[in-house]
Amino acid sequence: MAEIITMPRLSDTMTEGVVAQWLKKVGDKISEGDILAEIETDKATMEFESFSEGMLLYIGLKDGQSAPVDSLLAIIGEEGEDIDTILKEFKATAPAGSKAPEVTKTPEAPKAPEKVTEIAPVKAAETVQVPVSANTSGRVIASPLAKKIAEEKGINLNTVSGTGEGGRIVKSDVENYVPTTVSAAASVSAPIVSGTESFEETPNSQMRKTIARRLAESKFTAPHYYLMLEINMDNAIESRKLINELPDTKVSFNDIVVKASAMALKKHPKVNSQWFDDRTRINHHVNVGVAVAVEDGLVVPVIRFTDQKSMTQIGAEVKDMAVRAKSKKLTPAEMDGSTFTVSNLGMFGISEFTSIINQPNSAILSVGAIIEKPVVKNGQIVVGNTMKVTLACDHRTVDGATGAAFLQTLKQFIENPVTMLA
Repeated sequence: MAEIITMPRLSDTMTEGVVAQWLKKVGDKISEGDILAEIETDKATMEFESFSEGMLLYIGLKDGQSAPVDSLLAIIGEEGEDIDTILKEFKATAPAGSKAPEVTKTPEAPKAPEKVTEIAPVKAAETVQVPVSANTSGRVIASPLAKKIAEEKGINLNTVSGTGEGGRIVKSDVENYVPTTVSAAASVSAPIVSGTESFEETPNSQMRKTIARRLAESKFTAPHYYLMLEINMDNAIESRKLINELPDTKVSFNDIVVKASAMALKKHPKVNSQWFDDRTRINHHVNVGVAVAVEDGLVVPVIRFTDQKSMTQIGAEVKDMAVRAKSKKLTPAEMDGSTFTVSNLGMFGISEFTSIINQPNSAILSVGAIIEKPVVKNGQIVVGNTMKVTLACDHRTVDGATGAAFLQTLKQFIENPVTMLA
């Protein structure tokens, strides 16, 4: 008997999905476990496997088409089986919000970049005719009073038209005179300018739309405030060199920051909290999310129980997840459950910045570049290395003093990485 396949809910926040690519076509034999299609969710692109056997009789969504969860995706059954009745029944019983079969006709191709619009050449500015005195003999004919008023007002009588007898300039002509501005474009022929305006539009992916929605919700619902601290990195630089001399050890500055954040969170659990409308949750476990830039925006894979892992383990996990994030191979489970987030733009030379909190978490740490600059040590100006970090806090859960105390503890760990090796 034919079986209806609907758009699956592949993550707890997924409300609709996009068929990125069908890997099977109508008429193909399907076995249990075969990958039918790749589905783009709000977090990742995932392979969707079949739990049924038979022939693929119907495809309800084409490549690139989106639909809400539980919309008709496909029908699998026996060869030659009539699916018209099934489609009608699904249409009649389809849950609210799901797409009925008729909307799954071949969709219009995604809009190509808009055609370039030709802009007509701009005409050269026409020469402005400046009014001159009606007298063309070269001599200005004006009454003594008109000349006196013109001199006081700084008016060139050659530009004034006379209304008196024979074009004579009188008092009223000067008093009512309105100067005509001669523009550079009028006196000098402007070059003919021609060109084209062009742009390109691409559809927003499910990931980009979800990122936009969640960041907007966070920025405009959570009362953000920011605490910035400058950390002396001289000892951290030397300690990292020594740590990396150990066999099978490779630690980055980001690994040091993530580990230090996890250990500081254990000492300041209020920063490791989450806000919900009816309650505040203080987490006793530490799951640090590490922001990773991908083509469609930003994803945050989660290092679970970060405080219990070594810097080497943290580094290996971050590297693996970053690679898979860029190829959209992370699972939703690997991006859920963070209690705190670290965002590092230091590798791009950014000295300091602020981030938007990844709700429902209460805080996010922004990490800048290590900068070599003059610093004061023991009353002397010497060359030193510093790094600025900025903690964005949700004031509903984290007070200023609490956030400041967290940063002081974080600073101690980063400036002395060997204290985190035990």
